Amino acid sequence: MTRSAADLMRVNLLEVFNEPDPDRRAAVIAENYSEDVVWHEPDRINHGRTELTRRATELRAENPDWVFRPAGTPSELDDIGHLGFRYGPADDQPPMISGMDIARIGGGVIIELYTIVTEIRQPS
Repeated sequence: MTRSAADLMRVNLLEVFNEPDPDRRAAVIAENYSEDVVWHEPDRINHGRTELTRRATELRAENPDWVFRPAGTPSELDDIGHLGFRYGPADDQPPMISGMDIARIGGGVIIELYTIVTEIRQPS
């Protein structure tokens, strides 16, 4: 089954970056990302599924009680998908980080991912 860009954006945010189980996370990445995926973060570029998996694991470990939440609904145009996000404590506190993910899709998987951070709140 080929997923739409909007579906892949939801998978990216919720089933990869919120997944605490490393085996499940790796399986979702293998199913939804190309082998040579490129993920652009504000401070680095990750090449391939192995680096993406490693970096997603690092993010989970940095703030294990934080979660990503969608900000709005995913949108898509041709082979591009977009989804805003909020990242912070799992309870009802305001997010610490806001931004967006933009992905290019090819062959039903994410081939390139851009994470853009639009706001970082300082702890009060």
